Formats: sequence, structure tokens, C-alpha cells
Amino acid sequence: MKKNKTILSAGIRSQQDVVLVRQRARQVAQALGFSVQEQTRIATAVSEIARNAFEYGGGGRAEFLLDEQPPATLLVRVSDRGPGIAELDAVLEGRPSTSNGLGLGIVGARRLMDRFEITTDSKTGTVVLMGKVLPRQNGLVAEGIEKIAEKIARDLPRDPFSEIQQQNRELLSTLEELRERQAELLELNLELEDTNRGVVALYTELNEKADSLARANELKTAFLSNMSHEFRTPLNAILSLSALLLDRVDGDLTPEQHKQVSFIQQSAQGLSDLVNDLLDMAKVEAGKVSVHPSEFQVESLFGALRGMLKPLLAPNSAINLVFEELPGLPVLYTDEGKVSQILRNFISNALKFTEQGEVRVTARPGPAASATVVFSVADTGIGILFEDQERIFEEYTQIDSPLQQRTKGTGLGLPLSRQLAQLLKGRVWVGSSPGRGSTFYLEIPVCYDSERDLAAADCDCNPAGPFVLAIEDNLETLLLYQKYLLGTSYSLHPAPTLKEAQRVLDNARPAVVLLDVLLGDENTWGFLKQIKEDEATRTIPVLVATVVDNHQKAVALGADGFCVKPIEREWLLQMLRTFSHESG
Repeated sequence: MKKNKTILSAGIRSQQDVVLVRQRARQVAQALGFSVQEQTRIATAVSEIARNAFEYGGGGRAEFLLDEQPPATLLVRVSDRGPGIAELDAVLEGRPSTSNGLGLGIVGARRLMDRFEITTDSKTGTVVLMGKVLPRQNGLVAEGIEKIAEKIARDLPRDPFSEIQQQNRELLSTLEELRERQAELLELNLELEDTNRGVVALYTELNEKADSLARANELKTAFLSNMSHEFRTPLNAILSLSALLLDRVDGDLTPEQHKQVSFIQQSAQGLSDLVNDLLDMAKVEAGKVSVHPSEFQVESLFGALRGMLKPLLAPNSAINLVFEELPGLPVLYTDEGKVSQILRNFISNALKFTEQGEVRVTARPGPAASATVVFSVADTGIGILFEDQERIFEEYTQIDSPLQQRTKGTGLGLPLSRQLAQLLKGRVWVGSSPGRGSTFYLEIPVCYDSERDLAAADCDCNPAGPFVLAIEDNLETLLLYQKYLLGTSYSLHPAPTLKEAQRVLDNARPAVVLLDVLLGDENTWGFLKQIKEDEATRTIPVLVATVVDNHQKAVALGADGFCVKPIEREWLLQMLRTFSHESG
């Protein structure tokens, strides 16, 4: 490990030395490129600890160092040979309750610095190590430290009166800045109050309208459900009686009677289809449709569809219905009935609007990182204009065309298919050109249940092969990480608690640790520090991923990488490549 570079040091034997140390702290901070505010914070923290060393430790020494290990950090070590701090834990918890006031200023100094460590002993005294990470834009190199030290050493310290004047100026500047901020806050509060009143009024109006829409939607759903059931009985009777007449059970029909009864049957069948679609839509909108996932093969699904839809083709039809499944398709775990219903809607529409050619049904794996399967139904029919391709998914919408006049529909099949796909956590869309046919797509997850997905990703406390330990309690985020690692040599091991994470680290060595710092009530910052201080785990790369931008603190505690959520897949894979290369 590279040794820290000494900038300068100063003894603490009198009150004047305390003032001198404060001056030196400000000079060093200024030379290292810290802002005026940071210079004041560093000088204040150092003077508080130096004063404690003089008053309670009988004097000591202050050393200013530069830690060149990334991130470069200014270190200040204040040591004394005093009796030590007997109630250190109480002091660090913010309860300096000793009778003589020992430790006064420690809590404040600790808050002003990025790093703060104390070692104390009744025989050897007390050593306080404080650190402040250098500004990112600082271009300091090791060769410049000697020059900085020489320059500061040449600068004569000011007398205590001048230092007090400087402190007063800093206080006045701080007070003026606080006054300006207070004025800005008052003005902002007034604006926020006006805005809040407007927002409250708007929310009240929106809530009223939302309640009104919810009631109207409930009434519509109830009406559709009730009327659908009421319509079914007479429609079934008309269809049954029409079939009896066409089958000539009660005698022959004249050609004209046969034609008229056929029209009656076709109209009743169209109305029956409309009623069935309305009932399905009402169920979906009312939330009464549940998903019943089960495992099945695409091959068996296509076999059932082939048997159901073959009767729709006339014996002398000029249309070929082709089912094609690509190799490498996984076993699906989703609602087979609803997938079949969506594909039936697609295929029946394709057959209606295709006069000759073929309707090809295909299944293929989705994008590599998505763990989905994509179904497509392509036809050689009349096609759809670009401006109409979104309209066809609206309820009761039908596009005017010569074929549309001959093949009446309800206009509910495609909207229902979209709702069913969303219920399965998937999506539908269309690609089409007039005169060149259309292709309807359905993309759904291979596994419907996300918790089942995560269970498959889980493993025991001694995983085999390279793996990423994700210390994360959010299921959606864990699922995202799992998808990111698909196609790589790494597996994911989720750890929702620090206890589980420690159990894994005790038994295996992850390639990378992904750490979320907002993990319930647990102290993940302390856990990061523990990993980096333990000889057995300190070399494991730790990537901090959180919604809070606290890059400096993460790096100061030893994190090897930092990212504000959401994590991008390329960033994670790049970090894995970097650390695997370094370890190789």
C-alpha cells in the first residue's frame, strides 16, 4: 500500500498553537483546491480537535497528509498523550455527558468531515484521524505536494487577533448567506402556498371527476354483463331454430326460404359473437378475469389451434394456413387459454381479410435480455393504412374496405386481445402495408409469475460458478438484474437482508457485490465499510446502486463503483468485464 504523503505538521502546546493549526488547516485546504465553504469546515473541525488535544490531552501534534489512493483525500491526524476518552461511545452517539466536558466538539467535527476515526487509550493517549475527499476537478499530482508544503511553510502565521478577525469575517459571510437563503425560502414558501392551494383545488376537481367516471364505468360494466346474459337465451333459441329449419327437420324449404333462414342464422351468429365479446370485455374491465398459469409447449398450442381453425377454411379455399415454430423455444408458464384466444382473434381476422395466399403463424424467442416469446400472424391480405393501425385496437372500430362489407365483425376482437395481453404482462402490435398484407404480433413473458422467476434465480448459500450478489429487497429490481445477466457467464444471487448477504460471503466469493444503500432499516453504509475492512472480503468489487446521489460517501467508504438507479445494462456488463479482466 502506498504511504500517505506528508504536507506539514505542527505542535500543539499553547492556545496560540491551536490558532496556528486552524490557520494551517485553511491554508492547506485552499492550496488543495477546496471551496471557501469547505476551507471553513475543515479549519473549524481541525481547530475543535486541536483545542481538545490541548485542553484535555495536555498538548499534542497535528499532521496534514495526502492519501493518494482514489479518491484522493486530505487527512489530518491530531494526536495527544493524555488520559484518553473514558466515555467515547457516549460522545460519538452525541451524548458528551462527562462532568468536565471532555469530547466537546467531537460530534460537530465528525459531521463536518467525510472520514472520522478515533483511537483512544489511557496509556498512549488519543489519536483522531479526519479526512476530506479532494474536489473531483482537482488536478493535483504527487510532485506538487512538496511545493505546496514549502509555500505554506514560508507563509508566516498571522497573530491570534488577525485569526479572530478572519473568523469573524467568515461568520459574517455565513450569516449573510443564511439571511439571503432565508429570504429566498420565505419567497419560495409563499409561492408554494399559492401553488398548493391551486393543486388542492385541482385534485378535488379531478377526484370528483374520477369518482364520476368510476361510477359510470361500473354502471356500463354491469349493464353489459346483465344485457349479455339476457341476450344469450333468445339468440341461442334463434340459432337452434334456424339450424332445425336448415336441416329440414320439419320438411323441405324452398330455395328462397333457405336463403332467408340462412340470413337469419348469419345475423344471429354475428349478434351472438358481439354479445360474447361484450361479456369478455366487461369481465376484463371489471377485473373479474384471473390468470391461471400452467406449463405448456408451443407445439401443443399450435396443434390445438390447427384443429380449431381448420373448419374455417373452405375445401376449395385459396388460402393456406401454416403453423411454424422455430427451434429453441422454451416451455411457457402462462395462461394457455388466453394466449390461444388472442391468437384465434388474430388468425380469424387474417382469414377474413385474405382472399388468396397464406396465413402464417410463427413463434420465436424474444430479444436476448427479455425472456419473452413472440407470436406473429402474417397474412397476404389487403393490409392496413398506417394511420389506421392504432385505431383498429379501439372498441367498435372497423376500417372501411370492400372485404369489410362482406365480412361483418364486432370491432371488439382486437381491443379484447390487447387487454388480455396486458393481463399476461405482454403487449400486441401490428405492422402492415396496403396491398401487401399485415402481421400481428403478441409478445409475452416466458414465465408469467415474477416471483417464480426470482425463485429460479435463487440458489443456496454456496453458489457454483461466477455470480453477482445483489443486496436488494425490491423484487422488480432483482428481476431486472436477472434479465441483464441472461446470456452471460454470471448468475444472480439475491440477498434481501444483510444477514443473508453475510451468509453468502461466509461461504462463497461473488464476482461483484451490487449494494443498495436503502435496505429497510439496516445500516448498509456500515456493511460496505465492514466488507472493505475485512481481509477476507476487501478485494471483492462492490458497486453501490441507489436512488440517492451520494457518490463521494460511497467512494470514501471503499466502493469500487457507483450508479444512481435505474442501472443501465451496458454499465453493469462493462463493470463485470472490467473486474473480470483485473482479476484475470
